[in-house]
Amino acid sequence: MPEAWANSGIGAKTGLPFIYGDGGPGGRWIVFEPELHFGDDIVAPNVVGWRREAMPEYPDAAYFTVVPDWVCEVLSPSTRRLDLGEKRALYAREGVCYPWFVDPDARTLEAFVLRGGQWLLLATLAGDAPVSLPPFDAITFPLDALWPEVIAGTGKAGNGEGAGHTRKGRRKEP
Repeated sequence: MPEAWANSGIGAKTGLPFIYGDGGPGGRWIVFEPELHFGDDIVAPNVVGWRREAMPEYPDAAYFTVVPDWVCEVLSPSTRRLDLGEKRALYAREGVCYPWFVDPDARTLEAFVLRGGQWLLLATLAGDAPVSLPPFDAITFPLDALWPEVIAGTGKAGNGEGAGHTRKGRRKEP
């Protein structure tokens, strides 16, 4: 299940710097698969983040009602249509500022920002491109850290210098 690894990778890469301030600014809650209640609509994105100013206390509840500023959906064959259709529209309606869509099959990450009720594409990343996108632009990690075969084959991801570079920074042969 490459989706599960990508989900874990996003949490690991954003969690330490943004939850605990280890190598980053801290100041966020990042939660795996929380149940979000938006009125009558209930969804459970793969990974969600809130600024602590927006949600100062972690709720002692079975679900969240505070709208997160970031959601990450890891696309799978069974969830792709729902994630890119109904859930993306729901996130816009509710005011989620930054949705990310990670596609383990295509090995891409698409990041958007909500402007005037419409999604504006910030970036489409592929390969070992450096991921440094709002709301996590205070850190950088290589996109290929989200693909299990990269980690299994080498023990580490790329250097985050972008597609076309090996782990030592030399150009790949065509």
